[in-house]
Amino acid sequence: MNGSAMPPGTGASDARFDALVAEADAVPVDGWDFSWFDGRATEERPSWGYARTMADRMANARAALDIQTGGGEVLASAPVLPPLTVATESWPPNIARATALLHPRGAVVVADADEPPLPFGDGAFDLVVSRHPVTTWWDEIARVLAPGGTYFSQQVGRESVFELVEYFLGPRTPEERGARDPECARRAAEAAGLEVTDLRAERLRVEFLDIGAVVHFLRKVVWMVPGFTVDAYLPQLRTLHRLIEAEGPFVAHSARFLIEARKPERAPTALP
Repeated sequence: MNGSAMPPGTGASDARFDALVAEADAVPVDGWDFSWFDGRATEERPSWGYARTMADRMANARAALDIQTGGGEVLASAPVLPPLTVATESWPPNIARATALLHPRGAVVVADADEPPLPFGDGAFDLVVSRHPVTTWWDEIARVLAPGGTYFSQQVGRESVFELVEYFLGPRTPEERGARDPECARRAAEAAGLEVTDLRAERLRVEFLDIGAVVHFLRKVVWMVPGFTVDAYLPQLRTLHRLIEAEGPFVAHSARFLIEARKPERAPTALP
């Protein structure tokens, strides 16, 4: 074979690459519906079953807040919502999606910038939940919780899907690797005056079966490779496509932790 010849199948591979990437680059990324990944990527689920356990707590709450609700899909999966249910979200496409999904359930969606202060009064909720918050503002959570109230959250742990992140960005620093540590979350919750009643962490296998899944994932989970676009990373994407075709799925590992924290009851008032 001379230097200008292509290996057998290269043209077909390039055509598949172009088709997969074009499709994944055109799919809307609003909301937290991951059904597009069916048949394209797999991820093990944490053993605690966040949505199911969150729904159990919703059924027993009087006033609940879901912070950073995304498109509202997880909150809407709860069969029973409290009489007062509020969700916050910052991204306009998600606000519209969550409003359409949650308003028929009697829940209100509030546009919020995902930074302090939360737009609610002190002690407004006996349950605050959040699935995969970008940042957890512990002092604000403690403020809006009623005495005896609970914060229940599944969060992204340290070095989550770093195999993919480092493929595109190179080795991460020790500080980046140590971010989102569950024990740091425990200390922050306790510093805000909350009592951590449950803390569990798991690493879970993730498989990307084609390059389209990689593109859609990085467009949807924007903090993994900040500023990701197909054009900016086209050479790396082509190489990864050929690697997947030759060796099978690209394997990474997500990190998740569950944290539950309680706001103590008010101390008894001393008699005069």
